[in-house]
Amino acid sequence: MMQRMPVLFIGHGNPMNALDDNVFTRSWATLVDEVPIPRAILVISGHWLTRGVAVTAMEQPRTIHDFGAFPRALFEVQYPAPGSPEIAREIAQALAPASVKMDLTWGLDHGAWSVLVHAYPNAQIPVLQLSIDVTQPLAYHYEMGQRLRALRDCGILIIGSGNVVHNLGAMDWSRPERVFDWAERFQSLVRQSIEDGAEQRKLVDFPKLGLDAQRSIPSADHYLPLLYVLGSRDASDTVAFSTPVCIHGSLSMLSFSFTPTKQRAVAESDAIMA
Repeated sequence: MMQRMPVLFIGHGNPMNALDDNVFTRSWATLVDEVPIPRAILVISGHWLTRGVAVTAMEQPRTIHDFGAFPRALFEVQYPAPGSPEIAREIAQALAPASVKMDLTWGLDHGAWSVLVHAYPNAQIPVLQLSIDVTQPLAYHYEMGQRLRALRDCGILIIGSGNVVHNLGAMDWSRPERVFDWAERFQSLVRQSIEDGAEQRKLVDFPKLGLDAQRSIPSADHYLPLLYVLGSRDASDTVAFSTPVCIHGSLSMLSFSFTPTKQRAVAESDAIMA
């Protein structure tokens, strides 16, 4: 039997993080330090929104530069990881009875590769993306995450890539250290609910969480990957947070992992003996 894989949520922020060496990009590499080598990586990115559900099923997904006015160096970044039609079919089977299209046109958007260039720079592990069906209610995305949970026992590392707080219209681009009080409160609410475990389900219907939530998530695209990760959580998982900060007032860079308890215990034991 394969070792159960963790589940990761990455606050990916600005696409320029693909080129930067900073506290956030270093934390993404640290998050995978104790992760067994995956058979494949499945990314749910806030940048692939569709009607219906699709999974990339090509042998060699292209690197998509899905942004505008950025330096040429960012457009030159390539992440030549292989794909896997076979694993795409496994993912589709896990999501049944939902209908999943085998997609041959998308590839890897920057929600995936801007993180993976730091976490898995060799680009040797097959990477697939699952689209987010924007026609579905919020609970649907959490339930899809619950179906994906079984893939953790098949050597597949699930990564949700988005941001807990993502209000681009409110951002103060001149002051990266600024944090709006409402953004900080909502990020803290999310973290506390995840730490509690039993409270995480309330994060699904986020508009009911009040004005702080509504200001933090004016559009759900970057929040929805969080629901897939929460749904993929096992009751025995250990949670670990990294970079729980907001920047530019209204952009959360919070990332976290759900790690099988036994795996965490083995890693800690090895560290003590080293």
